[in-house]
Amino acid sequence: MKIGLLSDTHIPVGGERLPPQVMHAFSGVDLILHAGDIYTSSVLDELEELAPVLAAQGNGDLGLSEPRLKDSHLLTVEGMRLGLVHCLELPWITPERVFGGGVDIVVFGDTHVATVERYGRTLLINPGSPTFPNNWERQLGTVAILEIHNGKAEAFILDLKEKNLDRLTTGPQGSKIPPTEGR
Repeated sequence: MKIGLLSDTHIPVGGERLPPQVMHAFSGVDLILHAGDIYTSSVLDELEELAPVLAAQGNGDLGLSEPRLKDSHLLTVEGMRLGLVHCLELPWITPERVFGGGVDIVVFGDTHVATVERYGRTLLINPGSPTFPNNWERQLGTVAILEIHNGKAEAFILDLKEKNLDRLTTGPQGSKIPPTEGR
């Protein structure tokens, strides 16, 4: 399964609509997960033109009434437990505490900083922000792709400024993160 990941779009502050590069990057995905700070349901509607969408409620989404939006989601995808939440404040708030048990993958946002790293056996993915990367001024930023096949997961950060949207698999200090296998 191929899953598009994004967070912290901040529409309409981040622009009238999502940058077209997001739609291009998510072409062919089976599911889209938005890790919060959406601000308007039109973002989810636009994404849903490509694939089904689930979203975590961000601190900026408190007045948004939307059936696709929850504080957190816990899914099982090809045998792997995947959690979606806006804010993950490690080490104080662990994935086990948020999701009521171990998870293989956590997708989160809030920081606007794209990262793919491990916390114990859990693969952590923050897709960054396609509109305010690294909390800088409005500009093209990042999204991510998560691929899960045969109980293995691999995540790629995509820089939307790149013309060919090359995959960038990175962890701390740019180190390569090997695929995660299910529990």
